[in-house]
Amino acid sequence: MHWMARKGRPLKGEITVPGDKSVSHRSIMLGALAEGTTRIRGFLEGEDTRATAAVFQQLGIEIESLPSGERLVHGRGLHGLRGSSDALDCGNAGTGMRLLAGVMAGQRFDSVLIGDASLSKRPMRRVTEPLALMGARIDTEAGGLPPLRIHGAQSLRGIDYATPMASAQVKSAVLLAGLYAEGATQVTEPHPTRDYTERMLAAFGWPIDYGEGRARLSGGHRLEAQQIAVPADFSSAAFFIVAASLIPGSDLLIRNVGIHPRRTGLLRALALMGARIDIEPKPGSERPGAEPVADIRVRHAELHGADIPEDVVPDMIDEFPALFVAASVAEGLTRVRGAAELRVKESDRLGTMAAGLRQLGVQVEETPDGADIIGGLLGSAHIDSHGDHRIAMSFSIAGQLCAGEVRIDHCDTVATSFPGFDALARSIGFELGLSS
Repeated sequence: MHWMARKGRPLKGEITVPGDKSVSHRSIMLGALAEGTTRIRGFLEGEDTRATAAVFQQLGIEIESLPSGERLVHGRGLHGLRGSSDALDCGNAGTGMRLLAGVMAGQRFDSVLIGDASLSKRPMRRVTEPLALMGARIDTEAGGLPPLRIHGAQSLRGIDYATPMASAQVKSAVLLAGLYAEGATQVTEPHPTRDYTERMLAAFGWPIDYGEGRARLSGGHRLEAQQIAVPADFSSAAFFIVAASLIPGSDLLIRNVGIHPRRTGLLRALALMGARIDIEPKPGSERPGAEPVADIRVRHAELHGADIPEDVVPDMIDEFPALFVAASVAEGLTRVRGAAELRVKESDRLGTMAAGLRQLGVQVEETPDGADIIGGLLGSAHIDSHGDHRIAMSFSIAGQLCAGEVRIDHCDTVATSFPGFDALARSIGFELGLSS
């Protein structure tokens, strides 16, 4: 599937984007391991999260999809999963595979985790190495790449693990394995990351002590089924936050967005660039274990370049493609450093964004861990998204600001995280259609 984007109208009105992908993955996982039936409202019906649900169905968990859009997960308890002779297909979901590695390391049976061509190139050693320290046996392809062949019936033991990089996925995999381990498991981080797993474990009744950059739990407890309300995904909202900031005349309200403090670094970066963004928190989201939620109002502003602080980088790692588009039209220089993690996402996002922006006439100097971008006028271009959903959606924003047209190839993977993105974008003013 290919898109053609061109200058559209100011973005007006109110929208709600799909549910948070991180919360949706974890809701399925913890619901499956809990005792009783977990009801999930607002579940993201994207290909990544459906892949996680399908894996647990393959492992013997009954999951119902209700006409209301809710999911019911009939949990079988911590030791209730059943082995499968077939490989467990995670699709394109890096979160799904890394967190599943922690869960499957504690099972009594062997399992194999596979993914699509893109996921099969993503590094898994960062997860398999700490799990091995806990006693897990996981075989990989050369370079620590999938498939992951996980040997069951291993006696796991708790560890005190300091992560070499700030990664919520690594932390979560270790903590989930810690549910099955003897003794205490503790994770400390060089920079605090998203604590979705910690919050949800607490909500499901598992004793856990956590704070900024640390988490500690012990094995031997149980998870209890819950009612989960999934907030709208901030990373999906980010495309419209950036677009409304850039397109003259825009005034857009985005409803019920999750504003986890370790997720919303983009708001801080855009504030440094002069954006006009108002946050209205929703009542009730301050409850223990609950995700903070807010309505976000965005109005057009004349942005200027800025040095993006390195300490904000882990809190906006998925939003950098959209930020790069903002930098491409902001006045002056935007400087990004400390973002080497972007090289090992669904694509090399630093390289792919830099190449695409140059095609549009933007001055970009790429570095090993970032880029210097000088804003200016955008021309037309033919962009290869390299099958990366966030690259495709980001260049659809650029198309709204160009003098000509932007063709974006290989947009099929947008459905992994944001099904219906193009239709929603058109409804508020985007000029975006299919291209032959």
